[in-house]
Amino acid sequence: MIVLAAIDRTDIASYVSALVTVYTLIIVAYVVVSLILSFGVRIPYARWSDALINFLRDVCEPYLRIFRRFIPMLGPIDISPIVAILALQVVGFIVVGLIHG
Repeated sequence: MIVLAAIDRTDIASYVSALVTVYTLIIVAYVVVSLILSFGVRIPYARWSDALINFLRDVCEPYLRIFRRFIPMLGPIDISPIVAILALQVVGFIVVGLIHG
């Protein structure tokens, strides 16, 4: 028995919105983990924490690197993740609006 699912623009817009939300949460998690690691907190010999840190870095750094080229650090504070999240939210809002029609 084959069931065909009807996909309309609302489904696609919801999917894109969910992708933007998930990527935003991943960036926030990366910033929090980086902040914790900058204070010297580290679980010794824990493979799962290294895997998590490597995953977050591999997923977030290519996107954040775009903003770090143009936005200087304010002393020890890196504001590029804030600008990157704002840009992601604005572009996501525009794309979802265009998909809805």
